[in-house]
Amino acid sequence: MTSEFFSYFDLTAFFEYFNQFFFGIYPYICIMMLIGVSIIRYDREQYTWKAGSSQLLRAKGMRMGNNLFHIGIILLFFGHLIGLLLPEAIYHYFITAGQKQLMAMIAGGIFGITCFIGLSILLHRRLFDKRVRATSRFSDIAILVMLYIQVIIGLVTIPYSAQHMDGSSMVLLANWAQHIVTFRPGAADFIMDISVVFKLHLVLGLTTFLIFPFTRLVHVLSVPIKYLFRTGYQIVRRR
Repeated sequence: MTSEFFSYFDLTAFFEYFNQFFFGIYPYICIMMLIGVSIIRYDREQYTWKAGSSQLLRAKGMRMGNNLFHIGIILLFFGHLIGLLLPEAIYHYFITAGQKQLMAMIAGGIFGITCFIGLSILLHRRLFDKRVRATSRFSDIAILVMLYIQVIIGLVTIPYSAQHMDGSSMVLLANWAQHIVTFRPGAADFIMDISVVFKLHLVLGLTTFLIFPFTRLVHVLSVPIKYLFRTGYQIVRRR
């Protein structure tokens, strides 16, 4: 009886430590690495700060896969950003937590499938086109595989969300995210008891931020937004 008690106690303590580390400490490690390493890389390795397109090697499948991937991933990113960080007190003026979750499930499903198709095309091209594969670095393939798995897990969370249509799980995840970004204690406690599928999705998402500065994803930070607000025409020299 005593050994069973201590086994249970140790196992419970382990899961509590695991939860506290990955959802209370790990997010800040990832954020600091994202910011710090990105600044260092931009300062010291500017020639590596690029997307490294392989379109010149083989254009087939590039445009469709690239467009579907970027549309899907951008909409997923901002959907997650707004969904997690929008305070409950604000959106309750318009919709309930359950309605917000239903919207997230539908939009996430559409955007996730869009991104999944695009990633499937790009990953197949990267792995099985000899010319593209020969010029690919390990990080190029690794980040595609990682995003691919992340999108699949994200789609898998939809049926799990459907088991709690009152929005309770989404509220807990939002409270966790809002406590993290505002540096409030106790963030990890909110998601101690949620499904492991959501936890895997969070950990892999945070890990993407962690390795972000070491991959071609850094080109996202150089989106030329200023060109959308140009006041004059671009002057091009005639031949």
